[in-house]
Order: sequence, then C-alpha cells, then structure tokens
Amino acid sequence: MHLTRLRLDPRSAQARRDLGDAYEMHRTLVRAFVRDEQHSPPRILWRAEPTSAWSDPVVLVQAQEVADWSVLQALPNYLKGPVETRPLAPEQWLQEGERFRFRLFANPTVTREGKRLGLVAEDAQLAWLARQGERLGFSVEAALVTGSELLRSRKSEHRISLLRVCFEGRLQVRDPAALAQALRAGIGPGKAFGCGLLSLGRG
Repeated sequence: MHLTRLRLDPRSAQARRDLGDAYEMHRTLVRAFVRDEQHSPPRILWRAEPTSAWSDPVVLVQAQEVADWSVLQALPNYLKGPVETRPLAPEQWLQEGERFRFRLFANPTVTREGKRLGLVAEDAQLAWLARQGERLGFSVEAALVTGSELLRSRKSEHRISLLRVCFEGRLQVRDPAALAQALRAGIGPGKAFGCGLLSLGRG
C-alpha cells in the first residue's frame, strides 16, 4: 500500500475546479493509475487536508497500486513541489491496546426503508463512528466533529449531494488485523468523494 502527498498550486484553474468538486478531483487522481483504455481504475482513497487560507492545498492519496504521477505533473501548474510517496504496511506496526490520534473524513449514513440517509446531528455522527470502531477493530476514546460540509456534484446526468464530516480524536486498537483491513479498504461510503481515508498518528 502506498500513501502519496500532493501539494496543489491554487493558481491553477484545474486545481481550483478539482478542489471545489470532489467528483472531479477523483477523476483527475485516478488518471495516475490508468495505464491504457483497457485498464480499469483501481479503488483509491483520498482526502483534501484541512489547510489555512495562506497555505497551499494538500491532497493525500492512498492506493494498493503504484501510481504514475507524471500524468499530473504534466498538467500546467497543477502540482506545486515534488510528489511525496511512502509505503504503508499497517499489519507490521499495529498492536492490540495501542493508542493513536486519528483523522477521518467520512460520510456517516443510516439506511431506512431501503434509502441511505446522511446523519446531520453531531451526536448521531459520533454514534456512527463508535459503531464503525466496534465493527472494524478499534474503540473511540475521544472524538470531535471538526468540520462538516454538503458536497454537490454531477455524475453524467445525475446530481449528487453528499454530507462529508471530519472526525478527529484518539482511538485504541482492539483487533489489529481488522483495523489494518479498515485502513486499506476505507471506512463508510462516499470514497470517490474524498471519504473513508483513516489516518493514524502517534502521540
């Protein structure tokens, strides 16, 4: 598994478009993984990091396959600075009982009468996160909703709206194998829209 950090140039019209439309961002990013017309794009996880008004936009991309970032480097003024990529092997360092800081952009939902509905209330969003932890090998020790936005886009002829929530806090590892799989696969729906990438940090 590989984690890549991309710094975008806010002066680029295409970068601004992608940052303003999560579906377009996903379409741009997967170009780095498609070798030819016969190659279906792999599943990727990505997230536009929270930044201040004076810092350059940063996008994290996680994938099982190695990307060819020259595709994006060839776009005029799209990237700013070098592409930073490092391997990730969570199975090698996750230990039961360890505690980590975490950040997760997610689309917390509930299914009622066959329809997937976004959870708007903060307590419902935090309860959703706790349920995900129980299922995916971790317990949430402390968490805050530090951001929430309604994303709107268009896919073909269909309008799409999706609630994206930023969770930050601390978790404890209960089942290292299950959590490692969650890190690889992502958490919750809306992955094409920048949701699901769980980042862990020590301290």
